[in-house]
Amino acid sequence: MTEQKNDITEKKQQEEMEIDLIALFKKLADNRKRLYKAVGVGAVIGLLIGFSLPKEYKVEVTLSPESGLENSGGLAGIASMFGLGSGGSLGEDALSFTLFPEIIKTTPFLLEMLETPLKTKDDESITLYDYLDTMSQPWWSYIMKLPGQAVGGVMSLFRDKPDETDRPIDPFRLTHEQKGRIEMLKEMLKAETDKKTGMTTVSISLQDPVASALAADSAVTKLQRYITDYRTRKAQQDCDYLEKVCKKCNEEYIKAQEAYARFADANKNIILQSVKAESERLQKAASSAYQIYNQMDTQLQLSRAKIQEAKPVFAVVEPATVPLHPSAPRKMIILVGFMFLAFFIKSAWILFGEELWKSFKEEMRKPAEESEKQIVK
Repeated sequence: MTEQKNDITEKKQQEEMEIDLIALFKKLADNRKRLYKAVGVGAVIGLLIGFSLPKEYKVEVTLSPESGLENSGGLAGIASMFGLGSGGSLGEDALSFTLFPEIIKTTPFLLEMLETPLKTKDDESITLYDYLDTMSQPWWSYIMKLPGQAVGGVMSLFRDKPDETDRPIDPFRLTHEQKGRIEMLKEMLKAETDKKTGMTTVSISLQDPVASALAADSAVTKLQRYITDYRTRKAQQDCDYLEKVCKKCNEEYIKAQEAYARFADANKNIILQSVKAESERLQKAASSAYQIYNQMDTQLQLSRAKIQEAKPVFAVVEPATVPLHPSAPRKMIILVGFMFLAFFIKSAWILFGEELWKSFKEEMRKPAEESEKQIVK
């Protein structure tokens, strides 16, 4: 009996839901003209926004970085024979390629990017810093800036503002304009790394296709140099030190060899025991100096090999090319999106909003009517 009752109640609930849905669709059908108008308004707004947004050209460069240190076992074994350590530091990847997205957002890297020389499609030479100042913005952005500019203009009357127009770029102390350029470039320049494949994609979006391709290629080149300098800095410092030591050892060996040669020439026909002892001492000093020089020279060659082995290898899978079509704005998506949004908002208003608004107005009207009745009495 209980199961039959449950089945009956479920059927009733389903029938009520079907009736409610049919009633809702009928209500929308009765107000279809209002929906058409709302969709038309949404289409007009979508077209207005779509054509107001400036065109942007996106360029992507795909890299396949390799550490260049995977086969360092042979060099590590040779280095250990000459007292250069186990070579374990060669295999350490202190600067992982997964940090590319963070590196490309750092202030020193962005400041270097801002000094990049570019060319536009009209063959105009300009730096990226100056080009960002020429980029157009939608009309509503100027309206939104008006309150801030008005407040800033009023505040400038009550404080001394230093002249920052021609001030050189100092990473330690940036001007408001330079900080603004960095923030603009930070939004346009992006890097994503796939941890599974190791592929890194560097992309930039500018309003000129040629400038966008040149900026993307420059960003990849600077990123490669940045990583290479970081990875080889310690090895280069060791190599510079070994070059100085090796040069000094060579000078000492030459001095010891010249001293032995001069003594041997001066005492050529003398067979005194003291002369022989001094000759043997000078000969051993020259031989010892040569051994030290030879060992330092071997370490120097290993250090140079270490620099070459520490250099990362970047394979450019997808190079930068001048885009033929803009990547933004996507006018059709904006148009359809605003039409759907207008239809959704108007449908919600017809189905639920109007009734809620009427009930709210009635609730607000009751106290007023009661107060009028009391005044009449």
